[in-house]
Amino acid sequence: MSNNLPKVAWIGLGIMGSPMSENLVKAGYDVTGYTLEQDKVDRLVAAGGNGASSIADAVRDADVVITMVPASPQVEAIAYGPDGILENARRGALLVDMSSITPQTSVDLARNAAEKGIRVLDAPVSGGEAGAIEAVLSIMVGGEQADFDAAKPLLEALGKTIVLCGPHGSGQTVKAANQLIVAVNIQACAEAVVFLEKSGVDLAAALDVLNGGLAGSTVLTRKKDNFLKRDFAPGFRIDLHHKDMGIVTDAARNVGAALPVGGVVAQLVASLRAQGDGGLDHSALLRSVERLSGSQV
Repeated sequence: MSNNLPKVAWIGLGIMGSPMSENLVKAGYDVTGYTLEQDKVDRLVAAGGNGASSIADAVRDADVVITMVPASPQVEAIAYGPDGILENARRGALLVDMSSITPQTSVDLARNAAEKGIRVLDAPVSGGEAGAIEAVLSIMVGGEQADFDAAKPLLEALGKTIVLCGPHGSGQTVKAANQLIVAVNIQACAEAVVFLEKSGVDLAAALDVLNGGLAGSTVLTRKKDNFLKRDFAPGFRIDLHHKDMGIVTDAARNVGAALPVGGVVAQLVASLRAQGDGGLDHSALLRSVERLSGSQV
């Protein structure tokens, strides 16, 4: 594809990465993807992108490298080492890490990349699988203003609310706060659902009217059907929210912020995972409330 848009390498084609990379293809970008599962690379190729056989192969000619992997260890695995992004991307490239990781990992990555002449933004997202597909994600960014300005047109093909939150790591800090709010919100909805059902109320009607008032939320709008149908196919897995609650509780401890309710919900997420529900959607917090309320789940 010959155009003057930057050439993009995309590393990590999971639940979020696949639809996001496809949205860039739709927006006219030349996208070369790499991920561990070949069928996901094939999916990008079918959508009009290019496949690569390795990280080095994907990033060699890229102007922008975007990464979307599960957690800090995976970011470090793809960034560092002889086969990683920093050794193989060209000087002057812009690395946009959209994974949700610890703020410190983002700070370290930016410092190490600078030695190679590679600019970095941390740009985690909120909005889940649906937000990725619809290109309406909220994107919280940490890094330099000039790099943010350069990346913004590309980010606008992926999301709707795109905000520079401060220096390297700031995007991850805001994402951690996002995950705190989402988890507590899901837990409150789950408790309400069990209370309503045990009271014999029409659940669908109750959730509709609640969602029209001050108790309404994006969480309730997005997860209402999960609650009603007990459909916990993952848009965002409990395993990942468990990781994120670890990030926010650790970061809060480091800065001296108390998270009393967040701490409780972090334990509820951990217990759900211990009960074997880690692969389910985070709306499955409903299952832990049901168990605590004496229901066989």
